[in-house]
Amino acid sequence: MRIDKFLKVSRILKRRTVAKEACEGGKVSVNGRECKPSKEIAVGDVVEIGFANGSIKFMVKEISTSTKKADAEKMYEIVQ
Repeated sequence: MRIDKFLKVSRILKRRTVAKEACEGGKVSVNGRECKPSKEIAVGDVVEIGFANGSIKFMVKEISTSTKKADAEKMYEIVQ
């Protein structure tokens, strides 16, 4: 699955266009490397997103093309 779609489906970012812009702006990295919106991710990848007031780092636990809001948190695990 593409990183921009994963960020939207997992509800980490609200819209896919926002996820795409974050990737293009160099704010998203997968396994320590900046990525494009089309970057394919897999279970076990570590993703970090930089925000103005900090960042969030998480590991991909499962990939699903669609999910309910209650199940979205099962797709990733926050890592420190």
